[in-house]
This record gives sequence, structure tokens and C-alpha cells, in this order.
Amino acid sequence: MAPSQGGSAASANTWSNRFEQGLHPVIERFNASIGFDIALLDQDLDGSIAHARMLGRCGVISQADAAGLIEGLEAIRREAAEGSFCPTVADEDVHFAVERRLIALLGPLGKRLHTGRSRNDQVGTDLRLWLRQKIDAIDQALVRFERALLSQAERHSEVMIPGYTHLQRAQPICLAHHLLAYLEMAERDRSRLADVRRRVNICPLGAAALAGTPVPIDRRSTAAELGFETIYANSLDAVSDRDFAVEFMAAASLVLVHLSRLSEEVILWASEEFGFVQLSDRCATGSSLMP
Repeated sequence: MAPSQGGSAASANTWSNRFEQGLHPVIERFNASIGFDIALLDQDLDGSIAHARMLGRCGVISQADAAGLIEGLEAIRREAAEGSFCPTVADEDVHFAVERRLIALLGPLGKRLHTGRSRNDQVGTDLRLWLRQKIDAIDQALVRFERALLSQAERHSEVMIPGYTHLQRAQPICLAHHLLAYLEMAERDRSRLADVRRRVNICPLGAAALAGTPVPIDRRSTAAELGFETIYANSLDAVSDRDFAVEFMAAASLVLVHLSRLSEEVILWASEEFGFVQLSDRCATGSSLMP
């Protein structure tokens, strides 16, 4: 297949100046992840700021250069907040988008940010920072859910309802007892998420592409600044590990199973056949056919 003359000028220089032509436009679009990994922008900036600060502390670059890099990265954050930082497909991913903008702002100094670092350990760090934040937010939401359940249980501690098996009335139970079953489920959900978080909270920075870097960096100081509990012991494992993502999906799926179960019970309880609860209009939608 003859090489295409297409592709953006930016894509021709994504990897290095030795390439004579840019990517074919179809391959460029297929290869680009900027459409979704732009969500990692704040985490990418946080990781890059910590990396620049560490390079300065270790003497790999001067403190003045480190300060300049940090100032440029914060400028990109402000541009993003103002809506003026708008990467395109030609930027490929959030990492290159930030690097290109930094070079545009600072000139050759911007290129020094990538010293001792690869996109492999960079994206792993971004993902962990992002997911750690999401796990903490979910945990806080589960705590609010538990408090709501406990409040309702206390209000209805003497209310009796039928307990069902296969939708047949079986034994009388207290409504509070029924609601508190979901509190127990939520506690298990929180426990699972906390366990996953321990494996999320390991820093891969310093593993570089796969075998580390000869640059005299300080992995532990960067990890500590970013709030990681520890660092990976093996560089190959550091850049390839995505176990934590699968574990999170499993734990999050169980959270949704429990919420779906309660939602289905409320739907049944609000039906005319059951009539246990009444929902306000703010909790329901209408039908395009029925009144």
C-alpha cells in the first residue's frame, strides 16, 4: 500500500522529526484517544507538576526551569478552565496535547518536562489518580445513602410489612429491618472499594517505557507528593498493570446491583397492587400513551 500524502502537519511531528509524512487521516483518527482521555487533564497536570518539581529537587534540571515548567502547566490549567485549551485529533492524546501547548508557551524548556518519563508510566499514573478520586466520591455517596437508610429505619422502627418469597407473602418483618439490609450491602460495597483503592494507590512513575530510566530521579518523593501510598517494585508490572481497573468495575457493578434491587422494590411498593409507599411527582415520569 502506498503511503498517503495526507495527515496533519502536527501528526508528522508527534513522535520525532525523522518521519517524512504524517499519519493517514483514517489511522490518525483511529489512533487518537484525545476525545475521551481529555477527562484526565487535571490528573495529567498534577502528575506533570509533581514530576517537574522532583526533577528540580534532584538537580536533573535547575530549580528555575522547574518553576517555569510548573508555571506553564498551571497556565494550561487556567486555559482549560476558561475554555481556550481545545486539543484536536492531531494532538492524539491528553499527554501530547499538554506537551505541545507547554512547548508553545515556553519554547525548548517545555521539552524538558518529559525527562525521565514515558507516556507508559504517565498514563498509568493519570488513571490511578483519576480512579482514586472517583472511588473516594463513590464512598462518600455510599455514606450519604447509609445515613438516609438509617434515618428511615429510625422513623419506621415499629412499622411492620409482609416479607415475601417469590412474591408470595411469607413472614411479617419490620420495615426498619428490611431497610437496614441495604445498609449492610452498602458497607460491603465500601469495604470492597477500599480494598481496590489500596491497589489503585500505587505509583508507577519512574518505570518509564518498561525498564526504568538512567536519569537520577526520586520515585518515592514524586509518589508521596501525589498522595500514593507506595511505588511499584517491578517496572514491567508498573506499566502493564490494569488489574485495579477490572477490580473496580466488579466492585462498582455490585454497588449498582444493590441500588437496582432497592429501586425495583420501591417500584413494586408504589404500585396499586402493593400500595406500601407513595412517591411525589418529583420521583416519577409520565407516559406518552396513558394518562
